[in-house]
Amino acid sequence: MSMTDIRPQAEVVAPAPPIADEPRAVTRRRRPRWGTVVIGALLAIGAILTAFPFLWMVLGSVKPRSESVSYPPKLLPQQPTLEYFATLFTELNFGPYLINTLLIVVICMGGLLLMAAAGYGFAKFSFPGRDALFFVVLVTMMIPGQVTMIPSFLILNGMNLTNTLIGIALPMLVSGFSVFLFRQFMTTIPTEVLEAARIDGAGEFRIFCRIVLPMSGPILSVQVVLTFIAGWNAFLWPLIIASDQRLYTLSVGIALLNQQIATNPALQMAASTLMVVPILIVFIVFQRYIVQGFALSGLK
Repeated sequence: MSMTDIRPQAEVVAPAPPIADEPRAVTRRRRPRWGTVVIGALLAIGAILTAFPFLWMVLGSVKPRSESVSYPPKLLPQQPTLEYFATLFTELNFGPYLINTLLIVVICMGGLLLMAAAGYGFAKFSFPGRDALFFVVLVTMMIPGQVTMIPSFLILNGMNLTNTLIGIALPMLVSGFSVFLFRQFMTTIPTEVLEAARIDGAGEFRIFCRIVLPMSGPILSVQVVLTFIAGWNAFLWPLIIASDQRLYTLSVGIALLNQQIATNPALQMAASTLMVVPILIVFIVFQRYIVQGFALSGLK
């Protein structure tokens, strides 16, 4: 046999064994654990108990007087009416109270920019005495507001600002707690972003308005809710500094209801509803942004 007859034999490859069908994933519904069911039931009961007084207040505000004083009391009104809401503005002078409260809230909202600027300075700037000054801000959080009312009254009286809306809103314009929250949140803003803006030629005011404030949207939403609640529920300070009834707020007006008229549960419920419903609306509107603030921690 010649060498030319020797040819390399083709390598015989054994056929691969058939691939067995992969077992299909069996989807099973997880049965809820008893602990989860119990916790959910307790939370539901707690939510119902918490919401029931508000529901009773709203439904009681649209009941006629005969139903509001009837026994046994009924939850749903048989003949709902808005008579007492109209009475608040036509007979009890609640229109000026509402306007005064809104003006105080608007003035207090202007203080958000001041507190945001202070928090930005403490968070991103280094200057002599920064830590000591921030410690002073923290100390103001430990002083009860009732302690500072008399000094504040004397200062505003010397400035002829007593019995004015500016004098009512001025002590509520800034808060050490809000400065602290802004400072803690703005420390999470990347310094590299601010340095890049400075390299591009942006000034500090533009950086604050165009970069810092948009990135601080979640904490601004939280502060809007807290500031609105504080201004809307202001009671003791307006009562002290304002001697003219035309400058009273809604909360002071509600306290005067028992002195102006005989006991009327439906009318009191209507006034309370007027106080509570705007706070609920503001919280519902900003709730998504508040949750977003906790989830993102200021980094986008």
